[in-house]
Amino acid sequence: MTANELCFLSLTRLAEQIKTGALSPVEVTQAYLDRIQAVDSKLNSYITVAAEHALREAQAAEAEISTDGYRGPLHGIPLAHKDIVATKGMRTTYGSKILKDTVPDYDATVIERFKTAGAVLLGKLNMNEFATTIPSAFFGRVNNPWNLGHSPGGSSSGSAAAVAAGLCAGSLGTDTRGSIRVPAAFCGTVGLKATHGRISLYGVTPLAWSLDLLNTPMGRDSRKPINA
Repeated sequence: MTANELCFLSLTRLAEQIKTGALSPVEVTQAYLDRIQAVDSKLNSYITVAAEHALREAQAAEAEISTDGYRGPLHGIPLAHKDIVATKGMRTTYGSKILKDTVPDYDATVIERFKTAGAVLLGKLNMNEFATTIPSAFFGRVNNPWNLGHSPGGSSSGSAAAVAAGLCAGSLGTDTRGSIRVPAAFCGTVGLKATHGRISLYGVTPLAWSLDLLNTPMGRDSRKPINA
């Protein structure tokens, strides 16, 4: 299996391979980091790539799994998340120049849960500024991996593009009135709008608190974008 083929395995298949030891979290994480470096200059899906952080988490996951400390299907899985979700010690910009250097001193509840599950955090993904309908004027628009001249949808544009292009195994997005579902449709990924209140929004900057929600990780099928 080539590194690029590895990056397009489903999250479920990756979990099976990591659990059995057929793939290592470090190997998988490095493959994603290499692909991000090779491809994302065309897509602009990432705001922050946390390579050293991701490799440390992958090494810790690999060591734990090798001693029969497997936590579950997210253990050692490289994910990346919309840059509206607070991550302790890693900048969270909300797609805005105003907050470009913001580094939270706490994790959003969903990030805490991913850490408990043993997931690896590759970095933070580009988005429409403050989760509105307008691409970030500072970080730039995200390009659709199927056609670089087309929109990837929004506001979870980076989440959908990165998943579709094999730049992470899955991603969190947020949805107020289509911000997960529209990018999923435009980029050919799978995005679920969960029931309001089912997933904690603590640590997620609100657009409309009565409508906002997080999705479970956005995923993909086996198709590969022709431009990525």
